[in-house]
Amino acid sequence: MNSLKEVTIYTDGACSGNPGPGGYGVVMLYKDQRKELSAGFNNTTNNRMELLAAIVGLENLKEPCKVTLYTDSQYLVNAVEKGWAKKWRANGWMRNKKEPALNADLWERILQQLDRHQVKFIWVKGHAGNPENERCDRLAVEAAKQPNLPDDVRS
Repeated sequence: MNSLKEVTIYTDGACSGNPGPGGYGVVMLYKDQRKELSAGFNNTTNNRMELLAAIVGLENLKEPCKVTLYTDSQYLVNAVEKGWAKKWRANGWMRNKKEPALNADLWERILQQLDRHQVKFIWVKGHAGNPENERCDRLAVEAAKQPNLPDDVRS
């Protein structure tokens, strides 16, 4: 049996206003290969862009991998590591009896990727000098500044 490829992914999201124009940035590293991804959306939130960055990185892997994913989003790390996202899904995307879970469309996509890959999430402090996190931030900010951004469509 083949062992899984080990991939490192750095992600970040940015938003000007909340909601407002936003973007995500992803840096993917495998051996000596490097891939950078980014895109921007209108009428989105910072949390949505943080989640979408992780999704895009994981969805771009062509086969199941062992992934170390670095993010400065405590929202993302806590919801996965503490089991919140799985609990929300089990409760019909409700946080409790009265409050719906936000971003259920994106959480569903993340959970699908977590079933496919072995992912270890590592929180890094944003804007603290981590070169790859800083690169993701620049990609996200630049993507958010592009003209004629498509609307962030929520399902």
